Amino acid sequence: MKPGIIVLLNGTSSSGKTSISNELLTQSDIPFQHLSFDNFINGLFHSYKDFINSTFPSMEANGAEDGQVVNQILADPLISLYYSTIKLFSAMGNNVVVDSVIGNDKWFNTCIELLSDHSVIFVEVKCSKEELARREQLRGDREIGLANSQYDNVYCFNEYDLEFNTEIMRSSECANEILNFIRSNKEYTAFKKLIKGESVSK
Repeated sequence: MKPGIIVLLNGTSSSGKTSISNELLTQSDIPFQHLSFDNFINGLFHSYKDFINSTFPSMEANGAEDGQVVNQILADPLISLYYSTIKLFSAMGNNVVVDSVIGNDKWFNTCIELLSDHSVIFVEVKCSKEELARREQLRGDREIGLANSQYDNVYCFNEYDLEFNTEIMRSSECANEILNFIRSNKEYTAFKKLIKGESVSK
């Protein structure tokens, strides 16, 4: 079975990744599955905590009630499972659009290790810090300053197959560029260069 294409959208929170993903999902020319970073991690994490709390109701928390200790221990395994699930979807022949936040070297290395043998279109989704702050205010469901805190780590790569500034481009335009890139049969080179370590950070 031919593996599906992985469209890996990398950008901070509120940069416009989900809007682009939704545009790809609404068209029928090239079908996609959507694996959201937020939905996957939050859904799985909350389900896991519910399982622990209901199965072991008398277990001592020992100061970990705020979830910080839990996050520290479980974050990396959940990230690995996230990218493993992307790999599984692709191996099953599904095209996958992924809105991801590659926020540190460990997560990047996990991504590279798991997806190195698949066709990955690496896409930067970006806008100014001022625009990110404005969007956070409008959304109301994001911690103010979250995107700014992620900015430098997320945008440290200088190799992408496609780069979008969502202050200038509409999500539909970004999605069309991705589709046209796939139709062009151009080689997806950015991820391969990152795998080889030829070009990593700005």
